[in-house]
Amino acid sequence: MNSIALTGRLSGRFVPREALDAHRKSSMLLLLRSHFTGVDRETFDADLLQKNWVILLEDQRGVLRGFSTLLVYPETIAGRALTVVYSGDTIVAREWWGSPVLPLTWLRAVRQLTPLYGNREVYWLLLTSGFRTYRFLPVFFREFFPRWDGASAADRSVMQSLAATQFGGRYDGKTGIVRLDRPQVLAPELLDVPARRALDPHVAFFLERNPGYVYGDELVCLARIAEENLTAAGLRIAKAL
Repeated sequence: MNSIALTGRLSGRFVPREALDAHRKSSMLLLLRSHFTGVDRETFDADLLQKNWVILLEDQRGVLRGFSTLLVYPETIAGRALTVVYSGDTIVAREWWGSPVLPLTWLRAVRQLTPLYGNREVYWLLLTSGFRTYRFLPVFFREFFPRWDGASAADRSVMQSLAATQFGGRYDGKTGIVRLDRPQVLAPELLDVPARRALDPHVAFFLERNPGYVYGDELVCLARIAEENLTAAGLRIAKAL
């Protein structure tokens, strides 16, 4: 399965992880290293092996400008049959920040891949060590967890169960933080939060909930992927597919 979505000069596609050749993997590693410190080849390769799909963002020359690794899998929690979309390493080159191609391709991948596991509830499991990634949640989803106003607390047990299974002892259930053995830390110039962004209640909440983001601490987040849970922006993306 291979799907392509075109927007402007950037294109997005998703491929099975096994379809990646050595050149593409090296390009992914270089792009990640340009935005994070502490990125080593061994950890990158080990994390990639745990995923089963990869979203690739490429310019008109085929140069890699962004990617996101995915693990799509079935899970049952308290009798509920779920399909989980767990996002791993995700990065977009800075000159392409603001492009809608990543969410377009991500949602297309979710729509095509999750039905392979049957008619189940679909959840997005996300780790984030940066406020920019966390801001994807309120932009595209009506309800998600955790959030500043406490909404969606009913899904907290689902999130905790998934996180405990996925990350084991690295997950702190009290704080909702995962501390990886070899954390990747945002590049120094990306750690600073502009004053105007800090006024955003979602950004302020992220900074309060995950003060260790400066050391690579990851906040566990969860959102139910369903049309009725999409914001107006999310619905626009869905209708564009």
